[in-house]
Amino acid sequence: MELVSQIGGSVTEGLAYIGSLASLGGRAALDLFIGPFHGKPVRLRRAVSQAMDVGVRALPILSLITFFIGLILALQSAYELRRFGAVNYVAATVAISMTRELGPLITAIVVIGRSGSSFAAEIGTMRVTEEIDALETMAISPVDFLVAPKLVAMIVMLPCLTIWANAMGILGGSVFGVWQAGFTFVRYLQVSVDALILRDITTGLIKSLMFGATITAVGCLEGLSTGVGAEQVGRSTTAAVVKSIFLVIMEDLVFTALFFFVGAQ
Repeated sequence: MELVSQIGGSVTEGLAYIGSLASLGGRAALDLFIGPFHGKPVRLRRAVSQAMDVGVRALPILSLITFFIGLILALQSAYELRRFGAVNYVAATVAISMTRELGPLITAIVVIGRSGSSFAAEIGTMRVTEEIDALETMAISPVDFLVAPKLVAMIVMLPCLTIWANAMGILGGSVFGVWQAGFTFVRYLQVSVDALILRDITTGLIKSLMFGATITAVGCLEGLSTGVGAEQVGRSTTAAVVKSIFLVIMEDLVFTALFFFVGAQ
């Protein structure tokens, strides 16, 4: 009975946490899209600043990681395809794998490490130093001032980063294709493009939109829930990273299964 009680308690806590994420995300979306019609200011400058940090400054590390992921994927797929005399399918394998699955997922994990953790640390520090209380005293909603700009930056930039990650992964695969599989660079790119259809790209972009919303909600919620003391900021940051990765993987599973059963994959 104790085990059942513990499982039930964990499930209840998990559902309550997801409800808190949905509530925070919904409030941020309302402030973002409905707020301007009720006289609330549009915090465009903060959103642009967040977009620069989330997107542009993430390009170097994301490019490096996805380039090598594409090369590794080409090497691993060629290892098996060579046994069937089908090394020429390496380009299609890398392109489809990157656009449908690895591009959005690797991008989300990189952004979690860079931006999701920084969201939790920034807002957690503001909570510890009572800056959040000061905003509320001035009748400024922390959700409107802090969360909404981060949300719009994330849902705009994560799909853009995903497209870039897909391109870098395909470029990484082309190194093997030109070096070992007998492709020219132009031919490799042409085969990769021919292997893709629109739904391969759109399914990855849909995933990236949901990943962006989840990363923002988790990072901001953990920051707003930070307790008293500098140690709590570190715990909130760690929790934001761990929970974001877990939820992103679960979302990826749900959407992949959904696309499969409705015939999108």
